[in-house]
Amino acid sequence: MAVSNVPVAPSEGVDATGEDRILTIPNVISLIRLLCMPWFLYLLFGQDDPLAAAVLMGALGATDWIDGYIARHYHQVSKVGKVLDPVADRLLFFIGIGGILAYGAVPVWFAVMILVREVVVAVTTVVLGAMGARRVDVTWFGKAGTFCLMIAFPMFLASEAAFSQADACRVIAWGFGIPGLVLSYYSWAMYLPLGLKALELGRADRAAAEGATS
Repeated sequence: MAVSNVPVAPSEGVDATGEDRILTIPNVISLIRLLCMPWFLYLLFGQDDPLAAAVLMGALGATDWIDGYIARHYHQVSKVGKVLDPVADRLLFFIGIGGILAYGAVPVWFAVMILVREVVVAVTTVVLGAMGARRVDVTWFGKAGTFCLMIAFPMFLASEAAFSQADACRVIAWGFGIPGLVLSYYSWAMYLPLGLKALELGRADRAAAEGATS
């Protein structure tokens, strides 16, 4: 993760950047991702169809890149999206990985290591935000780790399906899973100094804003 260099300034009236918008394409995609999560659990446990559930999870993971690309390149970044997108990401991880773990398609130690990392990062992000820190952006290592894991976990699940490529799916799962685990923990190690820097900058922004209004 990296500390955003854009200072947070109070706004009055209509946001000139358009970030007050709610109905944007990226926000609709994030909402659809949230609504599809019960469908994933239904396919996995209600229909006992690990292959269909794996395809759905892979598609939901891919849409994370799509909505981010649209938001940045078509100027549809919004305040709602900044909250909705990471919430959808975290829920996809917790529900998806938790469901795959409960189904018995992934080694317990591997899933637990990923879930513990996600829980700590999520809690730390909330605490830093409450303390006035600037937003900490995801680093390349974090994005690459997430990309690998969003391939690995659906592949673990697909390997439980009764079809001819099940063994190949297991090999692919480990091929992406181990690098994803390493990258995610490396990005986690970077989070502490970046978080402290974000807290320092956030407090400086708040002091400057208070000085300007006094």
